[in-house]
Amino acid sequence: MKKILRNSVVQALLTSLICILLGMFVGYLVLLAIEPSGAGEAIMAVAKNFFGYSRPQIQMKHMGTTLVKTAPLIMCSLSVLFSYKVGLFNIGAAGQYVMGACASLYAAIVLGWSWIPCMILAAVVAAIWGAISGFLKAYFNVNEVISGIMLNWIGLYITNMILSGAKDPSSAYTYTLAAKGKAAILPSLGLEAVFSNNKYVGIAIPLAIIFAIVVWVVMEKTKFGYELRATGSNKNAAKYCGMAEKRNIIISLAISGALAGLAASFLYLTDIEQWQVTISSVPAMGFNGIAAAFLGGLSPIGTIFASFFIQHITDGGSHVDLSIYCSQISELIAAIIIYLCGFVGFLKIAMNTALDKADEKKGGKK
Repeated sequence: MKKILRNSVVQALLTSLICILLGMFVGYLVLLAIEPSGAGEAIMAVAKNFFGYSRPQIQMKHMGTTLVKTAPLIMCSLSVLFSYKVGLFNIGAAGQYVMGACASLYAAIVLGWSWIPCMILAAVVAAIWGAISGFLKAYFNVNEVISGIMLNWIGLYITNMILSGAKDPSSAYTYTLAAKGKAAILPSLGLEAVFSNNKYVGIAIPLAIIFAIVVWVVMEKTKFGYELRATGSNKNAAKYCGMAEKRNIIISLAISGALAGLAASFLYLTDIEQWQVTISSVPAMGFNGIAAAFLGGLSPIGTIFASFFIQHITDGGSHVDLSIYCSQISELIAAIIIYLCGFVGFLKIAMNTALDKADEKKGGKK
């Protein structure tokens, strides 16, 4: 049993579960402070999400919606994870996500492109947006967090301006793809019967899983991935070993940007949502990717499950009694989980220390 507990994968799973439980508990305390009488029911509504419906058909339909929104979250978490593995914190993933949305929707609605070119354009534009932070970091030592935050807002206002040309005159949102860009809608998985005619369940879901596997292979099994990780660990040492540290920094953030851009295309090209051109805040998807990346133990495979959980509780927030509580309670829980994930290293050390003490006692008895 102790050998199992010392396994790094098992420890990552246990620490993630601890973060989840503590996050849910703190969220419950907040609900208690607002209105004690309905706190238990509200926290259960967040945890249940679509399981709160009585009819299985409705459950499956809403589960399909959660899965559709999980796919872009996986990509955003991979974006954050990829840069973090090379020693960079890509908080600019939110802005790169926005630019990906701008490129894919403009290409779909205004230019009439099909879904594959729209996805490629989203990845390229977002990669360029990420490379700007990389260039500033590599050649001017500008912290990528500062440049990323600034580019988030610049990207938002540029997107609102550009997509005003694709706006439905009768609303603040862009046209639906069903109305103006049918060729850009992602192909369905053909599982409408399983998800009660939820037409949005498409190939973005398996594509996101494939990208997670590809990122794991690149980072862990290739020379290219090793060079990126080496540059992140110590760029001066990497330079001494003959690695192009400046190029690696730019490439790292460009790849992170491409992943975030694809995330946006995975959402908006399903036609499940339209872009609001009057929006005044950066979408939460890019920031939720931070929670999913750390909750998944900074493992590409772990982010798949962590992303589903984060999206599950995010959607669950809409099921609380909105006359008493606000739906943002789920976002608060996600934020608390992000904070607690900062103590993952401490929890692992505490776990190993406890196991070492247990071994010492056992050895002393002998």
